[in-house]
Amino acid sequence: MSVRLFVGLAIEESVAQRLAGIAVGLPGARRVEARNLHLTLRFVGEVEETLGRDLHDALEQIRAPAFPLVLEGLGSFGGGRPHTLWVGVERNPDLAFLRDRIETACLRLGLAAERKFTPHVTLARLKQTPASRLGALIAGSSPLREGPLAVEAFTLFRSHLGHGGAEYEALAAYPLGS
Repeated sequence: MSVRLFVGLAIEESVAQRLAGIAVGLPGARRVEARNLHLTLRFVGEVEETLGRDLHDALEQIRAPAFPLVLEGLGSFGGGRPHTLWVGVERNPDLAFLRDRIETACLRLGLAAERKFTPHVTLARLKQTPASRLGALIAGSSPLREGPLAVEAFTLFRSHLGHGGAEYEALAAYPLGS
């Protein structure tokens, strides 16, 4: 049996509630529910459960410091045909260190290297969203800044795909130390 996995950072509920409201009323936007907002550190994808257990064991071995994280800036992926609305992340060497440790663990398990890491929190998937409305939303939300948020753990999530979008289930949390 296979499972669809990713490793990420959960967003605290009060912040997630504020972020989830940003795209309300944006035409063509399928918003991510507050309960599903997260920052993906490593997308794993569809893997056999045995590899999922091996990944869990490898993630338990990661040692990295806890750190503050600042979310800032609103943007979109897709250029002239935007498909994703996101909140960015202030540059953070501790986040990069943690991400590198997770990537190394995945590579040791035989998972393919992941593309360039661009830390962000996806707020909405866009379909035929008028560029003028998107631009106005981004401009009207600037400067957007949340944090610093205390990052004290990272999480292995399972993704359940459905008609209304994905739902995410936290399988295990791995504490970060000082």
